[in-house]
Formats: sequence, C-alpha cells, structure tokens
Amino acid sequence: MLRWSKAFIPTLKEEPKEAEAISHKLMLRAGLIRKLTSGTYSYLPLGWRVLNKVINIVREEMNASGAQEVLLPAMHPKELWEKTGRYELLNKDILVTYTDRNGKETIFGPTHEEIITHLVAGEVRSYKQLPQTLYQIQTKFRDEPRPRFGVIRTAEFIMKDAYSFDIDWEGLEQSYKIMYDVYCRIFERCGLNFIAVEADPGMMGGNVSHEFMVPAESGEDEIVVCKSCGYAASLDKAEAGKTSGLQPPASNLKPIKEVETPGITTVEKVSKLLKVTPRELVKTIIIVADGKEVALLVRGDYELNLVKIARFLKAESLMLADEGVIEKVTGGPLGFSGPAGLKGIRILADYSVQGMVDFVTGANKKDRHLLNVNLERDFKVEGFGDFRYITPQDACPRCGKVIAIKTAIEVGHVFKLGTKYSGVLKANFLDAAGKEKPMIMGCYGIGINRIIAAFIEQNHDKEGIIWNKALCPFEILLLPTNFAEPSIKEAAEKIYKQLLGEGISAFLDDREVSPGIKFKDADLLGIPLRLVIGKKFLDKGLFELKIRRTGEVKDLRDPEALKKIILSA
Repeated sequence: MLRWSKAFIPTLKEEPKEAEAISHKLMLRAGLIRKLTSGTYSYLPLGWRVLNKVINIVREEMNASGAQEVLLPAMHPKELWEKTGRYELLNKDILVTYTDRNGKETIFGPTHEEIITHLVAGEVRSYKQLPQTLYQIQTKFRDEPRPRFGVIRTAEFIMKDAYSFDIDWEGLEQSYKIMYDVYCRIFERCGLNFIAVEADPGMMGGNVSHEFMVPAESGEDEIVVCKSCGYAASLDKAEAGKTSGLQPPASNLKPIKEVETPGITTVEKVSKLLKVTPRELVKTIIIVADGKEVALLVRGDYELNLVKIARFLKAESLMLADEGVIEKVTGGPLGFSGPAGLKGIRILADYSVQGMVDFVTGANKKDRHLLNVNLERDFKVEGFGDFRYITPQDACPRCGKVIAIKTAIEVGHVFKLGTKYSGVLKANFLDAAGKEKPMIMGCYGIGINRIIAAFIEQNHDKEGIIWNKALCPFEILLLPTNFAEPSIKEAAEKIYKQLLGEGISAFLDDREVSPGIKFKDADLLGIPLRLVIGKKFLDKGLFELKIRRTGEVKDLRDPEALKKIILSA
C-alpha cells in the first residue's frame, strides 16, 4: 500500500531553469527523476515504476519472439575493442575508460557487440546450434560531450540490446524481420506514435539499418517523410538525388575573373557583395578521410553530408580539415578555397554541381574569389555523388512528391551487421558440409529511458503528464478533498483496500493539504483516472471520476463500477 503522505514524490511548482525539453521539465516537476551530475539521473519511486513498466513490455515481447535474455559485463577488456578497431575509432569520442592500480585499462561498455560475439565464438561450433538471438537490459555508458534534454541524451543510460547469429544472409533476413516486428509491437504497446526510417549504420557497421523515431519538437534528430508514398529516412540517409542540366558549349562560357572579397568568407556575404544568389556559388570543403585530404564541392545553398561522404569513401574516420591543413592543400586561408588550381588532391562533387556554369568559387588566396568558374575547363572532378543533405524543397526520391523534414527522438535502431564482428573475433561454425564459416550477425537496440521521455513529449498538456494505462505509475488516484473528515476518510480507505484487493494499482492522496494543491499535483502526475471524494459525496453520496486524457467528469454512486471502468480503460 502506498499513500502520498508516506511517499517520496518531491513535486515542483515552478519549471526548472536548467530543463529545455518538455519531458525533462515534467519528469523533474512530477518527481520522477533528479539530476546527480551532468548526464546522470536518479529514478525516484514514480519514475522507477514507469521504467519497470517499459522494461516489462520489452521483456515480454522479446521473450515471446524466442530471444533469450542474458546479462553481460558492463566492464570490457580493451583488447576486444582493439581487435575490431573500435577502440582507436571511438576512444576520443564516446568511450568511458578506467585504469586500475596495475595499469590495466578497462572500457565501460556503450554497447556490447564485441562482448556477445566473443561469448558466442567460444560456445557455438555447429550450424545445428544456430540461429540464436540473445538480449540483455543493462546500463550503458558514453563520454557524452553535451548531455541534454534530460534522459534523452545522457552519459549513463539503460538499453535493451539484442544480437542475432545466423548461418547465412537468408537467416539474417528472417531474424531482422522478427526483431523489426517486435519493435513495432513494443512501441505500439507503449503508446508511441513512431515512424520506422531507413538509417545509416554509423559506428555499428553493416549495410542495412532502420531507426524507430518518435516525432517530437525537442527531438535532436531529423527525419524525412513523404505522405504520398510512405518513404521515410533519417536526414543522414535520405537521398537527395541528381540535378539535371547540361553545360553549354565551351565557346559560350565566360572568361574566369578574380575579384576582391576582403574578409568575406560566408556564402551569404559573398553572394550579397557579388550580387549573385547562393545557388550560383560552389563551396569547396576540404576533409580528411582516413588520413588523406579530399576536396568536396557542393552548390552554395546546400550543405555537405559527412555521413554520406564517409559511406561513399568507405572511410572509418572522416573529419573537416583544420585551418593548417586547408592552407597546406589550397595555398589559401579558410573561407577562400576553390577547385581551380588545386593539385595533388582528389576532387569529388555533389550532383548539384553538375550542369552549373559560370559559377563563383574561392580563389585559394586571401580576400579573393573567382567568377565564371566552369567544370572541365578550369578543373576536373574525379567523381560525382549524392553528398548533400536533402531539403524541404527537394522532391521525394521515391515518388517525386512533396516531402517534410521533422524533428524526432530515436528510441530504437536495428542493424544488419553481417560478418563485421564475427569475422574479426573468429565467431565461426561448421556448416552441414563441415566447412568453417563466419556467423552472420544482426544487432537491435532500444533506449529504455528514451521511451519514457518520448511518450511524455507526445502526451502532455499545460498542466502536466497524461499517462496511458500501459506506462502509468498507478491506474487510479483516490483524492479525498478533506481526509480529516471521518466519512470521507472511511469511504476513501474502503475503496482503496477494495481496489488493491482486486489487483488494481491505486494511489491514495491522504495528505492534509488544500484541495487545490491536490488537484494541481494530480494533473501534474497525470495518472489516468482520478476519483474525488468530497462535497458531492457528503451532500449526495456521489463520487466524481475524472479521466485525465479527455478531461471528462462522471458522477458515480456505486464505487463497485470503478473496477469495470478501470479494466475497460
């Protein structure tokens, strides 16, 4: 039995100044969480109840699919991460490490591909032991450079991560489809409005992945959706397509001309000074991919997508060049780079540059730009590709209709890993012919904490949270307006005990505070049903039932009807 007078629910009247997202504000105000340090949170009793409801839904659906739960170590030997190359790749970005008294370095796992693969490699020998799908629900760690939005982006978080092992790609397709469908059921049961989008695998590797996104104003990710055909992709993955157009004959091209642009480096300022539009400029961006400099060209009104470029180059590491590298490669300072005259460097261009004529570029000299630059005549491009972000003005890459770009919260991600980890870590099996082959792997992650935040982002009003039955900390709140009144107290206690005896999660507000405070706190907590025992009960023997989501109020004379209402809610 839990009564508010004895409960640890530190609600807040005012919005916390440090909170940006609605979910962060409401989780703090409703007493679900409290911040310990940057990127780490304590879950208080109500928050823990909600968290366990999410975990139970995830566990039920995973178990029903045939996946088996394990618990893997959170502390990983550095050597395994070195074997896959991810230690060097990620150590400066996300890895949290610990060096013990003997000088041995240990990694606090942000993910468990290396660990699960090592485990399976030591136990599975034959194709007869496959397929296998193993999962865990565990705390993970990231050296998060910018924790924000409460539990949406943290340094410590709870994940459900699963890994499938199959004998061939056909088997992986089946395992992937099973997990994809499981994720849909999980998010549907949680009450999320979500979209599954095509995504880039990123650091996980593999060649196919999907993200499960929850549209929300405070989402830090962006997705592209087409209402006409249903196309959906992450902004990093969405195809921008080719730009049509042909260059005129060489005889019609204007002569190249160098002009002064003192201290002006941005597209906006250069366009204004030279009286041209941004789409008449070509930006030259110098990147460093796996230690080699590459020049990337894109039309002035577009932005380069480094994820697409890394995928095209098959680069494990890719970054923008610093000022020193730019000056070494181009001979000019940052902000004045251009393709004309570049030597000893690979030049690639986005499709948007195809068909452009007499355009503006940097001159590779301080305070200088070039007019009337042209492909082939003034420089050569080694290859064209889709290297930019799609924009709302672009057409859908599938049907050609209008697209929309929305902000969203990623709550799940599924990957086809193939042999990225099994090949390196020798997770092999003997097939029916006795031939040794690497296992074909898939990986499937869910952000447990993020589900709570994402739900609140989509289910709240100006008064507070609006829980559904699946995730609510309690199904009904009993609110006696004056608990000191004997008849009100007696009725509240009787109903409370009856509900608990029938297996219904009820919460009794037995505090001796004003009804106004109780009503405000009730709306803030967002419990689906609220039964008021007050003046109407004293005058007419009526109980007032309020449905939090709709605001509908019903008068009940017989509290026995409550069970039916709760069960049908």
